[in-house]
This record gives sequence, C-alpha cells and structure tokens, in this order.
Amino acid sequence: MASRRACGITCVLLLLASTRECFTMPESWQPRAQLVEALAASVPDILASQDKATGRFGSQPWICADQNRIFPLAAAWATQAKENPYYHSAELIEAIMAGGDALIDAQDEQGKWTFRKKDNSTWGQSHMPWTYSRWIRAFQLIRDAMPPERRRRWEEGLVLGYTGIANTALGRVHNIPCHHAMGLYCAGMVFGREQWRRQATEFMARVVAAQSPDGYWSEHFGPVVRYNFVYSDSLGAYYAMSRDATVLEALRRAAIFHANFTYPDGSAVETVDERNYYHGGVALGNVGFSFTPEGRGYLAHQFALHRSAGRGISKDLAASLLLHGEEGDIVPMAATRDEYTYVMGDGEALVRRRRPWFICVSAIACEQPQSRWQQDRQNFVSVFHDDTGLILGGGNTKLQPFWSNFTVGDTSLLAHDPADTSPEFAPQGDLIHLPSTARLLPGRESPGVELAYGAESCRVTLRPESDDRLMIVCEASARSGKPVEGHITLLPHIGAEMKNASGTTVKLGEETIEWKARDVGGWIEHAGWRLSIPDGARVLWPKHCFNPYAKDGVGSLSSGRIVVALPFASELQRHELTLHIVP
Repeated sequence: MASRRACGITCVLLLLASTRECFTMPESWQPRAQLVEALAASVPDILASQDKATGRFGSQPWICADQNRIFPLAAAWATQAKENPYYHSAELIEAIMAGGDALIDAQDEQGKWTFRKKDNSTWGQSHMPWTYSRWIRAFQLIRDAMPPERRRRWEEGLVLGYTGIANTALGRVHNIPCHHAMGLYCAGMVFGREQWRRQATEFMARVVAAQSPDGYWSEHFGPVVRYNFVYSDSLGAYYAMSRDATVLEALRRAAIFHANFTYPDGSAVETVDERNYYHGGVALGNVGFSFTPEGRGYLAHQFALHRSAGRGISKDLAASLLLHGEEGDIVPMAATRDEYTYVMGDGEALVRRRRPWFICVSAIACEQPQSRWQQDRQNFVSVFHDDTGLILGGGNTKLQPFWSNFTVGDTSLLAHDPADTSPEFAPQGDLIHLPSTARLLPGRESPGVELAYGAESCRVTLRPESDDRLMIVCEASARSGKPVEGHITLLPHIGAEMKNASGTTVKLGEETIEWKARDVGGWIEHAGWRLSIPDGARVLWPKHCFNPYAKDGVGSLSSGRIVVALPFASELQRHELTLHIVP
C-alpha cells in the first residue's frame, strides 16, 4: 500500500509540474505507432485474465462488462503493423471466440445479461450497450475467419440482442441510447439490415439536434461534463462507420466545450456538471475528438499530459482510435493560454485563466431534481492552481448541505441515511440549500456569482492578486431572520497533514475534525495551500458526498470535503478569506 501511495504521489507531482511547462505542440496528430504499441502491450495481461474453461475474463464476481476485452483483442488481431506481433494470431482469435461464447451462454431469452457490478450488487436485466457495441465490432473484424458453426452461433446471439435493442432501446435522447444507436448501425452493416441503419441514423440526428450550441448534452438542466464524453465517443464511432456529415459540427462543438472546461492538469471541470462531482486524472478524450482540428488539439494536449505522468493508454481507447480515428492538423486548446476568458452561452458559466490560476464560476441554477443521478446544483465556484491542482470547489452532490455555497435554515434537516436506498432528496423542514436564481457578476478580473436563497441574496467573488495569492469574498444579506451560513469546500489529500496556526497538526483520515476559529489561530494549511480563517468560522472534516452509483449512497473518504463554515448575521454580512500558495 505504501509503495502504491508513493507511486501515486509521484505521478501527481509529475503531472502538476507539467502544467507549469509550455508544451511544444506538434502541428498534427499522428498517434498510430504509439497506439499500436499500447494495444500490443495489453494483450498478454488480457489473455492471462481469461478462464479458458468458460471463456470469461476478469475477477469474480463475473460481470458481462468483463467481456469488453474481446474488442481490443480483435483490434490487435486485425491490425497489421511491425509493432504488433498479434496480427492474425490463432491464439487471439480463439480467445476472442471463447469470450463471445461466454456472452451467449449468459444471455437470457431476450438477449439480456444481468447488470451486475463488482460489489455484487445487481440492477436488473440489461442489453448492456458498452458490451454489445464491443461484441458486434469484434465480430465485424473476425467473422470471415470464424468456423461456420461458431459464426452462426454468434450471429444468432447478436441478432437476438440487437433485435431487442432496435425494438426497445432507442427512446429518449440519452447517453445510453446514443451508444446503442452506434452499435445498432454497426449491426445493420454486418447483417445487411438497412432498417437498423436507418433507425440508428434517425436517432443520431435527434442526438445532434439535442446538443446545446455550446457543445454539451444535458440530462436535466445544464451540462453533464463527464457523460459528454460518452456522446462524443458514440457519435465518433458512428461517423467513422457511416460518414454521416451531419454529426461533424456536433463533434467540433463538443471538442471546443471540453477544451474550455478542462483544468490545466487535464482533469475535467466539475463545476458545471449536473451528474458527477470532481474526479482527478487526465481525461484523454476519445475517437469523436479525432475528426476535427479542435478535437485533435485536445487529444494532443491530453496525451502529452498523460505521458508526462508516466501513464499508459488504455487498451480500449487504443483499439477505438486505431479502428475508427483519424490523424491530421490540430488547433491548440484555447484554455492553455496564459490569459483567457470564456463565457458560456448567455452567461451560464465563466472560465477565467490567469496563469497559474484557473477559475470556473457557474450560474446554472434549477429546481432540485428528484432523480438520484442528477446532482443538486449547490456549489458554484472552483479554484485551481498549477502548483497544487484543484483546491476549492469539487462539484455537486445530494443530501449534503455543507457542499452548498450557502444555506438558509437548519442544516440538520438534510442528511444521508445509508440504510435508505430510495431516499427523499428534499430537506425535511425549513432549509434552503439550493438557490432559485444565479447570475454571473460583471467584471472578468474578479469572477463571481450572485445567488438567491428565498429572501436572502448571497455572493461569492474570487480575485487573483498575484501568482500565489487569491482573495475569496463571501457575502450574504442576512435579512430573513433565519440562520445563514456560507461554505467553502476544499479538496482533501487523504493521508496528508492539515495544520493550523495554533500548532495543531492532523493527518486527514477517518477521524472527524471540528475546529472553531478561536482554536485555529488564523489559518489552516494543507496540500500546498494556506487559507485564512475569519472569526466565528468552523473547519469541518469530513463532509461526505452521496454516491448515486452505490445502492446505499455511501461515498469514499477521498470524495469528502474539508468545509469552512462561515456564519452570517445582520451585523456580519461579509467574510474575506485569503488563499496563499505555500512553498
């Protein structure tokens, strides 16, 4: 565990160091040799993970997604290159066929599989889109080399599944049906079913029409940043197969969106995301980015960052780019400039890059969604520094009022009970933790947002004053007679020390922290930054998120937040905090 943690810290330091460098970007995107090398290098581990008796890949419990590995294996089998010793390998095609046979063995009468996760939770029966699309593309590559009886059995299994998909899966525009449509188009090509191809093309036209002019797709209100990649990936693979020119502009807009909403270390900006809170790591992109200069510029930048951190390319991404992607000229990412401001739409969000600072402010407010998958829009600012990574922000969640920039009322009225797997997400009493309206404040040198919580008007303003100093100003009208509190959410580094001016030092872990301002002594310090703490404030750890992907909703410790809670009153309507970057 210690060596793994040390490796992780080293990778983070390398990645952050790379954000301070000016990459000499190539004039074109030419990754083929690198992709072939990465794909070939992945083959031994894939083969070693297969149970030859059953054809199943991966660890127990087995899930249908374990068989996704047949796609990169098929790509390696089909790719002729001097860097690839597996071209037309008999061992590979046998492993691929056994892998598909395992999927057939697990199908029910409708061609569905049990949607099981590695925690052994089950979520019903599913035509799992990610597995079906990889299975049909693998079949497209190897079918002419398959023995007749085995090929016939695969055909029956795939036709069964895609008949169900065609009849039931292409309803509303959503990332899952979009991926299904891409797979259905491929199935239409493979089996000569023109109706399936037409159906997929008509659905993709709806996907393109549903895209915002600012390059994102929404599932409720505003961007779904991380799931935006799913749309780009599906549209990109579909375009490679269909050459449907109507999707190119959508791919270009999506690439521009991600070029703006990407931190300098390559991680996706979470501030405007309605579905996922912050996840670190370089978001490499996908095949959909390869068809436009803007997208290839994104890929070139992200791949350079990824390589500088000593990371390899995933087998699935290498296979997809080799089979479907294009090479060509690039447009460098606009967000890599020393000075840059971008305003999305009609003032829905702002990105301000003033190297080494990167700030995002959201003005996307909406009524509370009741689905577990759409998060409460409660946290509207983020601050990144090239030397430390993301410091402040971290995105949205549910059932956690301390992630809200402001609350009006009793915060104890909204809490998560892990025993309740179908919770009521609204506060159970007099608490407002979501603003009814949000508005970007004028001025680009001090980005900020004004938020309305019932009768209360609140503001957050962020003002870089030097390369290592930024001012945070939080204001609230405090006129409703109810408790009003501001919250500064800070990203934790688990196992790293947090200390205060009074001399107390703790390592962030499971132990609960509640420091009052009088005990802090003026500031706290953690992970390369120091934040001043005003009178009356509290420092709290950990304030957990709600994890919609776990049935009990329990999030990991690392996804919790350090929170500085700021009290407001009629005689105390403003707090100023100074954020320093420390050596």
